[in-house]
Formats: sequence, C-alpha cells, structure tokens
Amino acid sequence: MNTLSYKTVSANAKTVNKQWVVVDAQGEILGRLSSKIAMIIRGKHKPEFTPNVDCGDNVIVINADKVKLTGNKFSEKQYVSYTGYPGGQRFISPKELMAKHPTRVIEKAVRGMLPKSRLGKKLYTNLFVYAGSTHPHTAQSPTTITL
Repeated sequence: MNTLSYKTVSANAKTVNKQWVVVDAQGEILGRLSSKIAMIIRGKHKPEFTPNVDCGDNVIVINADKVKLTGNKFSEKQYVSYTGYPGGQRFISPKELMAKHPTRVIEKAVRGMLPKSRLGKKLYTNLFVYAGSTHPHTAQSPTTITL
C-alpha cells in the first residue's frame, strides 16, 4: 500500500486557490442562504480546508432586497445595537432595515455565522452584497452558482 496517498494537505496563504462566486438571493430564505454563503466564504466546501487559513472564495450576492424571511420574522425579529451611551440601546426590525439598507440584513446574518476572531473579520471582507441585479466585479469573471 502506498503511504504517500495518506498525506494531509494543509493550505496556507500561498497555496490557496481563491475564486469569485455570484449568488442570486431572489426568493431565497435568509437563514438557509446565509449558512451556505458562510460555508463558501470559510472554505469548508473545499477538500483542502484548513481552519486557521482564509481558504474560502469571494462571494458576490445580488438581489439582496428580494430575500425572504419565514413566519412573522419580517416584522417581529429585532436587531439590537448599542451606542455606548446610557439608554443608548437601539432596536430595528428587518422591515425597517430593508427599507433603509437592504444589503445589511444578509450582511448581519452571514457575519453572525463566521468565527468571532481576527480570521472571522478577515473572512467578512470576502463578502460583497448588492441590492440590485448588477455588480461591479465583472473583471474578476465570477461563476454563478445556485444554492
């Protein structure tokens, strides 16, 4: 038996093969879409996945304003933020957030599914979310995938 076939491959910044991927969010459910996007950004879909290296792909999400939430979450779910001042706790629903910034609903969902570390902050920079059906990353020649 050949023991060379059992070598474990650990990726590093030089050996990683990063690609660009376009995901259409039209009609998709927010949580299911976000978990798949987070998996692609993290690189868990690749056989050479290494937990401490940014080995995932760059993800472009289009039609972010057409994403769906199930149940009554669109009006009853609350995003909480704190200004840092006494009495500065702020609440906003996805309905209000979609009216102001339609891309932030997907950004918040994906960010919560990434690691809470320096690597997670670096991975978050690989996400690009756009409300419309066009994006400025055509020069990277991204491939379109359906989730």
